[in-house]
Amino acid sequence: MLKPLLLLQSFLFCLFNVAFVGGRLIGGGYSAQENPFTPKASLVRYWNKEIRSDKSSIRSEFLISKASPLNAVESATFAKLAAQNSLPTRLPDFCSAANLFCFPDLSPSLEQHNADVKFSVYDQKNFTNYGNAAAGGTDSFKTYSKDGNVVTDSFRRYSRNAAGHDDKFTVYGDSSNVVEENFNSYGTFGTGGTGEFTNYQNGVNNPTSRFTAYSDGGNGKAQSFKTYTHEANAGDGQSFTSYGKNGNGVPNEFASYGVSANVIGSGFSNYGEKGNAANDSFTSYGSDGNVPQNNFKNYGASGNAASDTFANYRDKSNVGDDSFSSYAKDSNSGTAKFNNYGQSFNPGSETFTGYGKGAEGHKISFKTYTPNSTFKDYAKNGVGFAKYNVSSTSATLGDGKTVNKWIEPGKFFREASLKEGTVIPMPDIKDKMPKRSFLPRSIISKLPFSTSKLAEINKIFHAGENSTMEKIISDAVTECERSPSVGETKRCVGSAEDMIDFATSVLGRSVVLRTTENVAGSKQKVMIGKVNGINGGKVTKAVSCHQSLYPYLMYYCHSVPKVRVYEADLLDLKSKTKINHGIAICHMDTSSWGPKHGAFLALGSKPGLIEVCHWIFENDMNWAIAD
Repeated sequence: MLKPLLLLQSFLFCLFNVAFVGGRLIGGGYSAQENPFTPKASLVRYWNKEIRSDKSSIRSEFLISKASPLNAVESATFAKLAAQNSLPTRLPDFCSAANLFCFPDLSPSLEQHNADVKFSVYDQKNFTNYGNAAAGGTDSFKTYSKDGNVVTDSFRRYSRNAAGHDDKFTVYGDSSNVVEENFNSYGTFGTGGTGEFTNYQNGVNNPTSRFTAYSDGGNGKAQSFKTYTHEANAGDGQSFTSYGKNGNGVPNEFASYGVSANVIGSGFSNYGEKGNAANDSFTSYGSDGNVPQNNFKNYGASGNAASDTFANYRDKSNVGDDSFSSYAKDSNSGTAKFNNYGQSFNPGSETFTGYGKGAEGHKISFKTYTPNSTFKDYAKNGVGFAKYNVSSTSATLGDGKTVNKWIEPGKFFREASLKEGTVIPMPDIKDKMPKRSFLPRSIISKLPFSTSKLAEINKIFHAGENSTMEKIISDAVTECERSPSVGETKRCVGSAEDMIDFATSVLGRSVVLRTTENVAGSKQKVMIGKVNGINGGKVTKAVSCHQSLYPYLMYYCHSVPKVRVYEADLLDLKSKTKINHGIAICHMDTSSWGPKHGAFLALGSKPGLIEVCHWIFENDMNWAIAD
């Protein structure tokens, strides 16, 4: 009896591992030894049941590779915990097993560390009481958290009461993805020494640093931020609260801060409050950035003999907004110089409220500043204005065409470019999101997902108040609940089965999933090879799915009317050999798009006058009706 039983078991495994689709066999991408009741096996069966096309297996393995890695027991266990609202108690295990994006929980440490330390290629650490009362010496964080994915470090009471102690953060968090650093009571009551942040968080996607009570009560301890958050992308950026408060003779230098960054914000609250002889300089701060935003609240309030210099501040940036509230209020004998301030490529705005109010002997000078500055309730004495400037709104090429340097070359292009032999620039199509997997339906169906349930979601994923994770969750849920645009059909999906359901509800069950093959050619010029228009190059219906940043893999899927979809070989410019196979979608009706859409800034037109095409980036997807 044993032999027939083994044969039956082998048959069942094979049955779950291979299925017929459109008269052809496709594999599920997993071996016969694997449990057929895993989320991955379930997805294979769901795909085979719902998709009806001879070409449906072309990219089935791509979607299946994103299935949850949970085994059958783990899937059942976590589904039960989710139903009982008990997932928060097992979050680290859940995140690890399900391949989710979660910040590690860093427990406070009471260890004392006083010796000089050099940290190289190190991350995910809570540095509490580190270097406390250290005398002299240097702590060096070099190449720290470089090229990391989901990086968080906590520096609490670091170098407190130290004397003549130097801290160096060099190439810190460079090229990492989703970085959160907390400096709480860093260097408080320290005397002498320096803190240097050089090449800090450059090229980071979604950077956040919080400096709370940083150098509070410090005496002569210099801080310099050089080449800080260069080319960083989309973060609330930096928060400086009570930075240098009650300090004495503390010079702070911000040079090349936030240069060429995209949508980065910085907040300075109670910065230098009640300080004595503070010296702060902001040079090339936010230059060449895209929509930088900085808020200075109670900056230098009640200070004595402070000197602040803003030179080439927000120079050549695109738009940008700054707010100065109660700046230098009730201060004494201070000096502030705004030289060549806010010379944005497209005009931004500045608001000065309660500026210099109650100050004694304060001198404030504005030279070459923008036309969108608003001064409310500011000191009428000791404030000088010179060269009120009208900024230009665009750069002009030699051929007279206007361009916008903040729109990456090749991000948008015209349909005529999709012709064999055409040379075009490719944008950076690399996926910059954390690596994650879908959740199985058995779990995701039990998790809350709505703005009314944000508190519950934050509890599940340990997203603390005002944390990076809290904002990520809030942004994603809010965008998913946004009303669709004109003619748009949309849905956010956190399981592969939900994506299949949405695509087939819009297009029917005879569909083909396509993705750009790889990232070769990114940020360089390529030649267009053989081009194939889907549905004969005619206007068709399609569903595009783009990743959203969330703890589990989630896609924003939508369908818009009147599009053409193309696939094209991409060739190396020199050798003319094929290096990639790209998928492009062309929107033929842009009449409902806003006039400031990046496509029109890049291509120089207006809504409804031109079609706009773009590539499908790495790990994004396009669904279309099978030819």
